Amino acid sequence: MGKPVIAITGSAGKTTTKEMLASILGQRFRTFKSFENGNDTWFTSQYKKQIRVADQAVVLEYGMKKKGDIQSHCRLIKPWLGIITNVGKAHIGHFKDGLRGIAAAKSELIRGMDPSGVLFISRDDKNSRLLHVKAFKGKVLTIGIHGPADYRAEKVTYTGNGAKFRVRLKRKTRVFFIPCYGECNVYNALFAIAVSHYLGCSVSQIRTGLKRMERPYARLSIRKTKNRIVIIDDSFNTKPELDPAVSVLEHVGSGNRRKIAVLGDIKDLGKYAKSIHLAQGSKLGKKGLYRLYTYGLNSRYLGVGAMKSGLPYKKIKHFTCIPALKGQLSKHLRPGTVFLVKGSTNGNKVKLMHVVEWMLRKA
Repeated sequence: MGKPVIAITGSAGKTTTKEMLASILGQRFRTFKSFENGNDTWFTSQYKKQIRVADQAVVLEYGMKKKGDIQSHCRLIKPWLGIITNVGKAHIGHFKDGLRGIAAAKSELIRGMDPSGVLFISRDDKNSRLLHVKAFKGKVLTIGIHGPADYRAEKVTYTGNGAKFRVRLKRKTRVFFIPCYGECNVYNALFAIAVSHYLGCSVSQIRTGLKRMERPYARLSIRKTKNRIVIIDDSFNTKPELDPAVSVLEHVGSGNRRKIAVLGDIKDLGKYAKSIHLAQGSKLGKKGLYRLYTYGLNSRYLGVGAMKSGLPYKKIKHFTCIPALKGQLSKHLRPGTVFLVKGSTNGNKVKLMHVVEWMLRKA
């Protein structure tokens, strides 16, 4: 085997998994990693020029918006190890056959990687069962939390600044810590642990790498003000599945009645836009939110869904301009309030990022 080239794709968690894994491998190898969230094929073409002979490991994100994207990545740089974090509804508007089409597009990694390599998938993600794994001639390893897996996290607990959990490695139970919240990030860490362990990294190297990982900007970042206001900054994007971010809001705001969600549009949903926003809103209505504020266009259906499932109308407000949203938020910048701010995958993203910075200055 030459230098391990690891490609990471999936509907969510790519950048965080990449940062975790690169940080761990960096404890043992000279490691090349993709830049921030630069994961389209143009970036991959540039990485091909930038990887040096001296690099001992390569960790890349392979992003996808449509059929053929991942195939193009693999033609540029063929990975030996592949990670498919999950199969979700992100960009579902580009696929006529919905989730099956997304799974088929993600499966381009399986066909495009070294056939003698190793594929890592989630045993817990039910949509990953749609991946075209049977034709793969290499080795398949699984990660999970809620059921049997080759690498399984147990006894997940949250601390003041992250999460602890246990993983059994070589018949011994090991405790790991990650400096971030959310079950979604435990899954990301499991992929990083599984790959690095497979490549021979020690438990000490894995622990150090996870602790020192570079945190992706505005992805479930906990930001606290001097006035005891907490902002869960997830303003980089809004995925069709809001559950991971909302669960962090529930945990961080546990016992607090003043939990406020500020949510932007979920983009690239096509004909599914209304139904997905309504379904996610229906879940939000059962979470005991103090207020739900939505911004954009289709995000108004989050409020409709939430109201139908029990959140009072007076607690929901939709905005189409940032100044009005800021004016409403300024009324709630009081000690003890916990905010979740989620952006979207295009222009709204930048606007809600600016809202977070404004809140931090204002508070």
